[in-house]
Amino acid sequence: MRVISIRQPWATLVSVGAKRREIRSWPTGYRGPIAIHASVGMSPREREACSIAPVRDALATAGYESWRDLPRGVILAVGRIADVQEISPANTPPGPESDFGHYTPGLFQWFISDVRLLPTPIPAKGSLGLWRTDLITTHP
Repeated sequence: MRVISIRQPWATLVSVGAKRREIRSWPTGYRGPIAIHASVGMSPREREACSIAPVRDALATAGYESWRDLPRGVILAVGRIADVQEISPANTPPGPESDFGHYTPGLFQWFISDVRLLPTPIPAKGSLGLWRTDLITTHP
């Protein structure tokens, strides 16, 4: 299965369905099943985001009270890359999701659908780009 590594808290927000678009500087022609991996690294800015609404509220709804509680270095969920679009002022998301990414024209938004949390996170070393794993055989 193909996997995308995402830094926290964004990986958890994708995994619980609060964030349905992942922002990347590059597009992909791939459409289909994808596993969501939570990277080990977490910057001070990402830790701070966990204490500010709406990120804080979405994490609390999912049962996470602190950035320290967020799983890292694991595959959390599976879903599907449904589409990829270059960001423009006309296609940025409404509502709280607009606070979950930098919707800058020229970047790309990957639409991730049919996300399901895994019953147990799977430890895995992440990688840049789309990478493959044989740790998961379940497709969404």
